[in-house]
Amino acid sequence: MIEKQKLKPISGFPEWLPEIRMVEQAWIERIRGVFESYGFAPIETRSVEPVEVLLKQGDTDKEIYALRRLLEEEGAGREPDYALHYDLTVPMARYVAANLNDLTFPFKRYQIQRAWRGERPQEGRFREFTQCDIDVVDVRPIPLHFDAEMPAIVYEVMQALDVGPTVTRLNNRKVLEGFYKALGVADAHEVIRIVDKQDKIGADGVSRMLSDELGLDAATIDQVLKLAEIQGTKADVVDRVRALGVTGELLEQGLDELRFVMKALEDYPEGAFVADLSVARGLAYYTGTVYEVKFADDPAFPTICGGGRYENLVGSMLNKHLPGIGISIGLTRIFSKLVKDGKIASARKTPSEVMVCWLPDASYEEICETAAALRRRGIKTEQFHEPRKLKQQISYASAKGIPYIWFPAVGADGRHEVKALETGAQAEADPESWTPARG
Repeated sequence: MIEKQKLKPISGFPEWLPEIRMVEQAWIERIRGVFESYGFAPIETRSVEPVEVLLKQGDTDKEIYALRRLLEEEGAGREPDYALHYDLTVPMARYVAANLNDLTFPFKRYQIQRAWRGERPQEGRFREFTQCDIDVVDVRPIPLHFDAEMPAIVYEVMQALDVGPTVTRLNNRKVLEGFYKALGVADAHEVIRIVDKQDKIGADGVSRMLSDELGLDAATIDQVLKLAEIQGTKADVVDRVRALGVTGELLEQGLDELRFVMKALEDYPEGAFVADLSVARGLAYYTGTVYEVKFADDPAFPTICGGGRYENLVGSMLNKHLPGIGISIGLTRIFSKLVKDGKIASARKTPSEVMVCWLPDASYEEICETAAALRRRGIKTEQFHEPRKLKQQISYASAKGIPYIWFPAVGADGRHEVKALETGAQAEADPESWTPARG
């Protein structure tokens, strides 16, 4: 017998009861519907990638779950060759590189899959979780249209899921890199890495790190912090950046792109999209527009969606230029919060719409044929498993939230009847034509 201690939940690996899992599955179908409405096609990559592929994309070695057999063979102790993927972007890049000659470009894919990350579990952070990603990859430069379409799609998903108000904060890495280089900073990427921590350590913490780790002078740090303070919901936010008096070709290119995206999103509700010059996205492969989505009424909660444009992620695996842009929805992070907040509830513990009762005088064959007739017409139907008292059968259906119970016809002259448990209404019905009310 397994010890009771070992049956307890494992931190960071969520499991849901059936009534909650069915809601999660309904969410996935809604997300799938939005993605496909924009022409994105599904793929599913393997769960395992070569370790060198995963490590190539950044400082993630502490987060990766390596794979090795429980009982090692000869050569035990060597470094593992494979590991579970920690996100869906790197596997997608490898997939595109591997199938380059069989894909139609621009390649628009969506992926709804599990990922694994070895970090300390806390609110909104899991070791096993589901992500919902969309990406566009092309062999040619990707139009800015997609930079605006990505956050618009996520906004539509959030509306479809009814998760409450969200705010998409967006920026452009070219603005940051161009601004820092114009200030004379030798390693702009290190400044970006530190600025990305501002929502965790505050402006004072960023200032100390820029001074202690990079040796930046006070005047440069002041300009970096002034840029990070700029926010706005309109395209003219770029004018406030230019007002800082810093100029450069890359900076101007980034500002033009940022203006385009904000202009394209200006018809959405006020506050849904905010240009925030502190948003950096720590991953090194982002090169242009970047996004972070948060709950508007709980800004301290971790980012629920994120992504951006990249130039070399896919191409680096082939020594070929394959730019891309994508965004990821943290399904488990969002869903778990709403479960915790009591906003996810379902009275039904089964997808069954009808339960066929086992009446005392009905034959097993009659019960099976009635259930089969309903199933043939797409009605989710289960049949009670033994001839117990009718009260017990109804109690079972009620406990599972099955809305209808079916009384099969008994004998040649018998009549089928169906009862709605919520209202108690009961009427004659034909399994070849009856349809449940679906709300």
